[in-house]
Amino acid sequence: MVRTASSASKSDMVYSQLRTRIIDGQYSPGYRLILSTLADDFGVSTVPVREAIRWLESEGLVEYTHNVGAQVSTVDASSYAESMTVLAHLEGAVTALSAPHLTEADLEEAEHYNRDMRVLVESANFDSNAYRRLNGHFHRVLGIRCPNERMHTLMSTEAERVNRIRRTSFKFTASRSILSIEQHAHLLHLIRTGADATEIEMYAREHKLRSLYDALNKIDD
Repeated sequence: MVRTASSASKSDMVYSQLRTRIIDGQYSPGYRLILSTLADDFGVSTVPVREAIRWLESEGLVEYTHNVGAQVSTVDASSYAESMTVLAHLEGAVTALSAPHLTEADLEEAEHYNRDMRVLVESANFDSNAYRRLNGHFHRVLGIRCPNERMHTLMSTEAERVNRIRRTSFKFTASRSILSIEQHAHLLHLIRTGADATEIEMYAREHKLRSLYDALNKIDD
């Protein structure tokens, strides 16, 4: 079948929205993706839905199970340490490359997210999922000006994988998160004062690896 511009745009739309729902946790691991139901939901035929699901399968976000069909891929919590280590190295490099290009508005936005995280930590009812989202926004801002688009894309993909694992298998705690907030503040200080790129990269990397250590230590407690 010849793929027209119209069918391509519909497939892109379905892909984008399905991907967002999976990444945000609206569609949890194991959620069945029924073509006819999704087609009705998006107001399209099953053709662009099927194509979008194929794209998501190629990314590892969707899997096919015999006698079940397409469903959101299950999360392998055992791969958390490996993914976090990869993310630590990528995020360190991306943050260092982005640092000299960050604007004052960027830094103020990052500080805003860090302040909101502190409010959550100090509240009576700590919301781990809200903290996770703010933490993601904070690091996204610090890497947004990275001139190496390929490296930035790789980091973003790995961050999405880590967040999916965190959402289903690991939780932030208020007591462990306060140190992370202080580390965020110091990282912002390094960037504001024009610290050497190597120092920024190493600090950002160690910050992420410390988060991994805390998560694994929590399991051992």
